[in-house]
Amino acid sequence: MIEWIRFGLTAALIAGGLFFFLSGVVGQYRFRYVLNRMHAASMGDTLGLIMIMLGLSISHNDGFVIAKCLITCLFVLLTSPTASHLIARLEIATNEHPEKEMELIRK
Repeated sequence: MIEWIRFGLTAALIAGGLFFFLSGVVGQYRFRYVLNRMHAASMGDTLGLIMIMLGLSISHNDGFVIAKCLITCLFVLLTSPTASHLIARLEIATNEHPEKEMELIRK
């Protein structure tokens, strides 16, 4: 009985991760501005990979494999948003007229 619960949870997490990957790919083609594309890609990659790694860690019995999956989740959770933020700052700094592509709120 516990194996079926483990299998169902693993399948649900992996299917959810694949959904987030797919929505990130659709966002790449749907959005026109680079910051919107980058947001879709970074959120899809981060959430998709974390859900898939959690699903894989549930399906394994080996503690070393579970530790590697969780360390990979931590690494992606720390690096992907940081890299996306730096790329967004570069786009804002190099684009002369960002107000043509998006609405700016100035204080």
